[in-house]
Amino acid sequence: MPFNVGAVGRSVAASELHGFFHVATVRRGMQGNLPPEAQDKLETLQDLQETAQEVAEQKQGAESALADAEAALEALDGVDDGTVMYREIGELLIETDYESASEQLEEKVENLEVRVDKLDKQESRVQEKFEDLQDELQQMLGGAGGPQGPAGPGGAGGA
Repeated sequence: MPFNVGAVGRSVAASELHGFFHVATVRRGMQGNLPPEAQDKLETLQDLQETAQEVAEQKQGAESALADAEAALEALDGVDDGTVMYREIGELLIETDYESASEQLEEKVENLEVRVDKLDKQESRVQEKFEDLQDELQQMLGGAGGPQGPAGPGGAGGA
């Protein structure tokens, strides 16, 4: 079942989130018992987890700004060419004409679309690196520590 993350409705499958949440749990519970190489991989996994969170937040912000710019551009379609308009620059409202406002919004939409696309690709790369490193770590540990590992979700001893 997908989770809805943020105001723009980014859906994230539960399987995507599992790996991220599991790393934090493993890191807190097992790090002292891991060989140095495994600890390094685990720290790298946590860094990737933080990077993924940052990229997701940036992407969410860009998607929100894109939706706002597209809505403004759509609203502009219903405005007469001769209507006096103002655009906000910092704390100031500056008078502008229809053509200038339209061109600026179209450029903003194009730039934001490129930004969202780049962030989407970056998000995919981080996710792929995370999954690859997680697989390496699980192989290094012989499958132990994973949700289906020998100790199971309840840990060693079952209780």
